[in-house]
Parts: sequence; structure tokens; C-alpha cells
Amino acid sequence: MPLDDRIAQITARIKTRSRKTRQTYLDRMRRAAEEGPRRAHLTCGNQAHAYAAMAGDKEALVAARVPNLGIVTAYNDMLSAHQPFETYPQQIKQAARAAGATAQVAGGVPAMCDGVTQGQVGMELSLFSRDVIALATGVALSHNTFDAAVYLGVCDKIVPGLVIAAATFGYLPGLFIPAGPMVSGLPNDEKSKVRQQFAAGEIGRDLLMKAEMDSYHGPGTCTFYGTANSNQMLMEFMGLHLPGASFVNPGTPLRDALTVAAAERAISITALGNAYTPVCDILDEKAFVNGIVGLMATGGSTNLVIHLVAMARAAGVILDCTDFSDISAITPLMARVYPNGLADVNHFHAAGGLGYMIGDLLEAGLLHPDTETVAGTGLKHYTQEPKLKDGALVYDDGAGESLNSKILRPANDPFQATGGLVELSGNLGRGIMKASAVAPERHVVEAPVAVFQTQQDVKTAFRANELNRDVIVVVRFQGPKANGMPELHGLTPILAVLQDRGYKVALVTDGRMSGASGKVPSAIHVAPEALDGGLIGKLQDGDLLRVDAVKGSLDVLTEGVETRPAAQPDLSSNSHGIGREMFEIFRQSAGSATDGAGVVV
Repeated sequence: MPLDDRIAQITARIKTRSRKTRQTYLDRMRRAAEEGPRRAHLTCGNQAHAYAAMAGDKEALVAARVPNLGIVTAYNDMLSAHQPFETYPQQIKQAARAAGATAQVAGGVPAMCDGVTQGQVGMELSLFSRDVIALATGVALSHNTFDAAVYLGVCDKIVPGLVIAAATFGYLPGLFIPAGPMVSGLPNDEKSKVRQQFAAGEIGRDLLMKAEMDSYHGPGTCTFYGTANSNQMLMEFMGLHLPGASFVNPGTPLRDALTVAAAERAISITALGNAYTPVCDILDEKAFVNGIVGLMATGGSTNLVIHLVAMARAAGVILDCTDFSDISAITPLMARVYPNGLADVNHFHAAGGLGYMIGDLLEAGLLHPDTETVAGTGLKHYTQEPKLKDGALVYDDGAGESLNSKILRPANDPFQATGGLVELSGNLGRGIMKASAVAPERHVVEAPVAVFQTQQDVKTAFRANELNRDVIVVVRFQGPKANGMPELHGLTPILAVLQDRGYKVALVTDGRMSGASGKVPSAIHVAPEALDGGLIGKLQDGDLLRVDAVKGSLDVLTEGVETRPAAQPDLSSNSHGIGREMFEIFRQSAGSATDGAGVVV
């Protein structure tokens, strides 16, 4: 199927916008690649320090004739999704030795869990952790002893931070290795119901705790389709995973085989062989368009709108919110995975998963088929499915049809004709909404606003029955410059309660929601943020606001708001406690949400 003209036009627009920055980036990568294998430029003293603890691998490392893989790991055993990475370095080293190569752990990067910090002070470091991860990876790879890198990361800010660094070291081949989702536990809709019951005071904390523990119950990624699993989708659509690697459960023989195969493939695509595939050749404009198509077709995380912009900039590609909106308008929503449906990612994978989706979107002409990937040229590789036969990893043709039409549908018979995210633009600024999770009759909300500065203030008003009415809840001074742009996930249950009581309800904020943004219409990432001169900083209780996901508008209807003085909140408490004092430079330097809210790019 030929490429859809609209996808071609959007891609051409991005290429034109990015021409200068992309060329500068590629020139820099080509110069670095021409220097040859990294270890050739180290002195004997440099090399002796790098290889001192490598025992039987020393001779091979000194010879510099075989590839040396750098392993960058986000392992810790507090994150269920990253706990399986404990054993990966040894697996990778053994696979490298078997292939006549070597591997070293280049360094570790932090990996915080948004599930632990939701509603807590630590969430104010969450978005900035992405940039810290990129910086830490830069330190790890700065030793200049590696011919390729493998990146071990899964969750919310970890993959974007690693991709930013992989693009910065784009002359090196790089391959991302996932850990897979935990097996299914308590169904997500039941967990959500329990949360709403607790928010309404109908049950106690003991039952809430039981539901949470039954849901998050073992090693692997949380099974709802939030940011972590959206990251995994993205790595396949953009060609940085091995095909079919994303949603294979931890601790299984297939998972282990895919880890070994990833190490072998990383070795084979270094500049020392005949299939040199640097990251800079993979992360081009076409790959980012494919990633956005995947995000829309799956109804993925709103966080990726910020992260993709930042990742692209690291590769010299300039994305704009309009690109997301325009791609969403022509991409069918093919998947219903919680919070967009009742299924989890294990059910999605069993129904045909990413391989089926990629194949069908290629048939529909909605993906660039000719991108470079770690598996070779062409996205066709990602329509295949990995299997173990007689102990060996093989690839067969993937599912040619959906095995469950309640979870996964073809592009010509989707759940809805357009994708999961909508850009909102008006006199209040620019924002986005994850409309795929919101019932169509709630896509337009016009109501008076109730203005708050914190999540806790909203919860207090809810408990005092002050929000039992049609209302648009505005939570401001939550942007990157104000307090690091934390997720406001704790608002979803109480706003859902109000909505279920029959009120017209929406949220408007310059902060973020979770990748699991739910059924309440939410205009998020509003920019300019309140602390950066945004009109959201001038709103007052009772102002009339209209949130319209049909027309894509976000407008204050009350006259004279522009002439008011902006609110002057006391934000001093944001500057200290739980490490926040160390991140003042980040708050001062952070870009707008529309530019990726970045510090390092």
C-alpha cells in the first residue's frame, strides 16, 4: 500500500522545519563515526583503568578487534518493571563472549517510580529525572570504550531519558532491551472502582490496600496502558527493540532468549562489522512520525507528547503539538486497553498485539515502511512474532487478524476514526486531551471554574462538598518552572465521582496527568504555564471556561481576564525537601511543555 499522502505531507513539513538542526546533528554524528572504534583513541593508561576488573576479557578488550558493548542499566528492585534487569548484565556478557565479543556495565541511571510518588512531594522530581537519566547515561558512555550500547529501561521517564542520550551518542549503534509486563492481576476496572469508592468514603483503607496489592503483584511493568507500556510500543514502532520484544512476560524462556538475541544483534550492527546501524540513522523524521502514529492508534500516554518532542530534539528533529493533532486526526484508534477499555497489555498482546497493529497500519499506508531499525531496513520486520522452537529463537509471521475484536480492531473498522490525543488551542493557551478515554458526550464542557494551586486543595474542597456542581477544576502553578510539572493522578478518582453524580466536570492544568489518564475530560500541559505569563494565572473562581475536544479549543469566555494582574502565589515550599533544593537550576532552566519541558535539550 502506498504511503498515505497526509502522512507524507506531515513528514515533509517536519523535515522542512528540521532541515538545519537535523543536518547539523548528522554532520556531527558522521564526524564522530569517522574516528572509528572508540578504544583505538585511548592511551595505554586509559585502557588499563577501563579493563582492570575484566579478568578473562582483558585480552580481547586490549586487542580492540572485537566489539565491546556498553550496558546502561536502570536496574533497581523497588520498581517491579526494572527488577528483572538484575540478571541481564550477566546474560548479555555471556552472550557477548559466545559471539567472540565483550560487554561491560558502563553505568547505572536512576529510575524513580511514579506509582510510589503519586500525590507525594517526590513527584516534583519525576519529570526532571528524565534529564538526569540522560545526563547519567552521558557520563556512562563518556569513557569512550564502546562500539555499541544496550539500554535497560522500561518506565515513564527512563526510556525517554535513555533515548535522548542514545541520540546524543547517535554515532553508536544502540538497542533497547525491555523486561516485559507482569502477569495479569486484579482487573483494572475493578481497581478503579475501589479507588472511587475510597475517594467517596464508602470503603476503608484496608480494602483499598488489598485492591492495590492484588493489582501490582509481581515483577514486570504495570499492566495498564500507561506511560511505561506506551514507551515499549514506541520502541517497536521506532525500531529500537527487537521485533515482538515489548510484551513478553519476565522470567520466561522466551524473555531470556530475546535478551540474548538483543545482545547478539547489538554486536552485529557495530562499525566493526558489515551491518553498521548507528542510532542517528534510525531516529529520523520518519521514525518519529511512525512513533506518533503508534501513540494515536493505541490511545497511548499523554506524557509521550512531551517526551517525544524532547527525544526528537536530541536527534535534530523539531516536532510541534500540531504534528500530534494532525496525525491523530487521520489515525484510527485500533486498541482498547485500560484506561481506554477493560483489557490489559497481556490481553492486548494475546489478541495480536503490536505485530498485528504494525502490519495493518502498513497495509493502510499510515506508517513509513522504509525506516532503518535495529532488525534491518524496513518496518516489515516488526510484523513478525518471536517464538521458541526446540529451544531456538525463531520468527514467524504474526497474527494476520485480530484474535479479539473487543480489544484490537483493524484500521478499516476501528473503535473510532481518529486517534487518542487532541490538541486544544485558544485564548487560554495550548494544551492536549487524551480523548480516547473520554465518552464522546463529554468531549465538550462549558462551566464556571474553581481555581486551585494544589491537588490537596482540590481534595479538601471535594470532601467539603464544595464541588457538587457543573465545574471546571483549574489547578495551576503545576508547570515545569513552578514545581517540576508533577502528575496530578490523584485527582482522577474524585473528579470521576463528581462526573458519576451527573455533573459536567473537566480539569484544566499546566501540570501533567498520568499515562493512565481516565474518563474525565482533562486539558493538560497548558502552556504558557501560570509562572511563565500564561492566562491560566489570571483566572478567578466563577470565570466561564469552555473545553472543546471536538473543535480543539480551550477558551476563557469571561471578558476582561487578560487585563487582570496575575496571581502571585508563594512557591517557596517547592524549593526544598526530598531533594528539591538540588533541582532549582532545573526549574529555572526548564523549557515549555510544548517544547518538551527539557533542561538538556
